Amino acid sequence: MQRLYAFIRRHPTLVDGFWAVILLGFSAVQWEASRMGHGYDLKSVPVLLGLCTALALRRRAPEKMLLLVTLLGVAQLVLDIEAGPADFAMLVLIYTVAADGERWASRFGLIGGLCAGTLAQLRWHEETAAGWVQEVVLTMVATVPFILAWVLGDSVRTRRAYFAQLEERAARLEREREAQSKVAVAGERARIARELHDVVAHNVSVMVVQADGAAYVLDASPDQAKQALETISSTGRQALAEMRRLLGVLRTGDAQESGEYVPQPDVQQIEDLVEQVRVAGLTVDFRIEGTPRPLPSGVELTAYRIVQEALTNTRKHGGPDVGASVRLVYFDDGLGLLVEDDGRGAAHELYQDGGADGQGHGLIGMRERIGMVGGTLDAGPRPGGGFRISALLPLKHAH
Repeated sequence: MQRLYAFIRRHPTLVDGFWAVILLGFSAVQWEASRMGHGYDLKSVPVLLGLCTALALRRRAPEKMLLLVTLLGVAQLVLDIEAGPADFAMLVLIYTVAADGERWASRFGLIGGLCAGTLAQLRWHEETAAGWVQEVVLTMVATVPFILAWVLGDSVRTRRAYFAQLEERAARLEREREAQSKVAVAGERARIARELHDVVAHNVSVMVVQADGAAYVLDASPDQAKQALETISSTGRQALAEMRRLLGVLRTGDAQESGEYVPQPDVQQIEDLVEQVRVAGLTVDFRIEGTPRPLPSGVELTAYRIVQEALTNTRKHGGPDVGASVRLVYFDDGLGLLVEDDGRGAAHELYQDGGADGQGHGLIGMRERIGMVGGTLDAGPRPGGGFRISALLPLKHAH
């Protein structure tokens, strides 16, 4: 049965031709019957053939076939060819143009259908005892099939348009979902890139400083060199652990299978970060002002990464014997960060517009992170030397 339906859908003209042949057979029977009483009516033959042809080609050229049956209908009226089975093609053509034809053809078919019954009744009316009342009833009965054919075709058109709209909406929503998914993937990749930058820049700079210190005191103070090497080892392991966690995000399903992932850094770990930097040889003054309280995870991670990046820049660009200070200030509606150093600072082009070589992504990453939580950042050289990074992270945007 499915094959039959598929065949019908693939060959609509063949199906319409089959029904045209059936209609032609009924018309031939009616024409033969009329011969018994009135003889052959040869002028009706072209009309019968034309109506059957219009039925066969209705879906290939609905507007042209509508005009053809209109002309054949007028010919019937003029030549006095009474209605027969072949006139059923008019009903089918009105349905076709209402369902699939142009709008003008649909309206033309409706007007023609409304006129057909009245014209036929006026052309072939018979005087009866009931008089004009019966003629009006017969006219209405003859007109109803044409109206029903048009209404059925127009409802099919409306339903098809509705389904097409649903399909278009579904396709649009699917495209929007795909676009949102791509945006989310791009955002996640950018976040991972920032995380990797922070992890690599901070931990590798610590390892470089410790390695230089170990090489410098290796002969004079083996114990201090040993301590520096231990710091290098622990820092390297920490960097590897964080990189595994970040790169694991790129692997589908690893988050459920691996137990190596650790929570994101928070404000409480800033003190550990400062201690780690102190061990690496940088003097840091760390203070907390206000009453500490739980913060949204986005704010905590942003605060940690800003301090981490700022201290990394201090080690890289501060020069020898540099000192730094870190202030965390808890306000009623936000968290303030102030990281300063008294070193020689970086050249202006290294923190302006991504650096002279396009590689200065540290402060750009800070601005992106702070922008994600609705905060503000002020970074630049301090009067009298050194560098200052001041940030305010509001709490209301991070919920």
